[in-house]
Amino acid sequence: MKKMLYESPSIQKLNGGMMNKFGTRTEYEPVKQIDGVAVQTMMAQYGSPLFVLSERTIRRNYQNAVRAFKTRYPKVQFAWSYKTNYLNAVCKIFHQEGSWAEVVSGFEYRKAIGNGVPGNKIIFNGPEKTNEELELAVNNGSLIHIDHFDELYQLIILSDQLNKKPRVAIRVNMDTGIYPMWDRFGFNYENGQAFSALSKIVASGKMELIGLHCHIGTFMLSTDAYATAVKKLGDLAWKCKTQLNTSIQYIDLGGGFPSANTLRGSFLPGTDNVPSVDEFAEAITNGLLQLGFGADELPLLILESGRVLIDDAGYLLASVIANKRLSDGRRATILDAGVNLLFTSFWYDHKISPAQDFTQHSEDMVLYGPLCMNIDVIRQSINLPILNRGDKVVVHKVGAYNMTQWMQFIQMRPNVILIDEQGQTHLVRAAENLQYVEQPERMPEHLKPIDL
Repeated sequence: MKKMLYESPSIQKLNGGMMNKFGTRTEYEPVKQIDGVAVQTMMAQYGSPLFVLSERTIRRNYQNAVRAFKTRYPKVQFAWSYKTNYLNAVCKIFHQEGSWAEVVSGFEYRKAIGNGVPGNKIIFNGPEKTNEELELAVNNGSLIHIDHFDELYQLIILSDQLNKKPRVAIRVNMDTGIYPMWDRFGFNYENGQAFSALSKIVASGKMELIGLHCHIGTFMLSTDAYATAVKKLGDLAWKCKTQLNTSIQYIDLGGGFPSANTLRGSFLPGTDNVPSVDEFAEAITNGLLQLGFGADELPLLILESGRVLIDDAGYLLASVIANKRLSDGRRATILDAGVNLLFTSFWYDHKISPAQDFTQHSEDMVLYGPLCMNIDVIRQSINLPILNRGDKVVVHKVGAYNMTQWMQFIQMRPNVILIDEQGQTHLVRAAENLQYVEQPERMPEHLKPIDL
């Protein structure tokens, strides 16, 4: 029998905390495999920490979302949100499933082109688009969503220079009952700015106005807010038809659908208070069908969902470095993955599971990362079985934003692998090394010699 590690006894303050309607959790299950592939095997082959993506889950999520909308509305098109996760392997899966690309920078635009997406199936959002990037988008026939009047005038000038009509929509911000209101981007509906922008586009004769776009927020928990957005965009579409003699071909409701992650400070877990994709689909499509358009003039519904399609397909595997006692007696467990990799730990109480069998003893603890920063906290408080040095853990639902917002800070970024539908693992992004990190650096000649 393996000798157990000794830990000196300590006096602990018992604090049961607030119970939810289910009481306190007393059972845990180890997560030893993902899609049939052993966690220990993956970490032995690819190292720790390690990001893992499930192709099966990505495809299933996308297909379920498409079903939810297309069974309720005849004209639906998804466009993958590149900022959510722009690893090429991930983007390719969505494009194979039929998704267009939605990008918010020239960098992402070029990635989409490189991934084989036709220019006319790329939606170009965002407040910053250079002349060079706009010219590329115009020449490729992409859908350009205008964010502000300066960009509108910029496109008028560019259309003269290129002797082409850009295909455009405007981004609209509005009061949907969710506060604080996202009014930083686009043109406001309530004060008439949005219709003014539409009028200028049509009056210029320089652009082809074909759509309306909004993105009302992120991690939205209200389906009613989308119904309100549909009604207001529908009002603008009717004004375009009746007052500007211009038919709107599509309404783009952006993204914002939440994943099943649990927001920090939530009373209930995300699985209990997050609306399903079907609930969002019901509210949105009912609103669209009530706008009064005939069957032959219904606008195409475009959705730029990201988080809801990818979050639960991503896992972060990590190892325990050490345990210690804080000055107040709490147990602190240190992992080899920190907030430089898991940016969303600032937003969510991620579910974390041991990856091996454990004893029946559990304890409230703080989970820290390895960085030399006091804010490197993965979970501020979590009750887990006792974890020892070398034990492995699985952090769940990390597929959205962590692989685009991660930082090369103190530690380099690790391998990312994809498990395909046959259970085979593929390295889709190699771990960084010193040569990679230093490649863009340049050394002035006078700094090369040193004499210590």
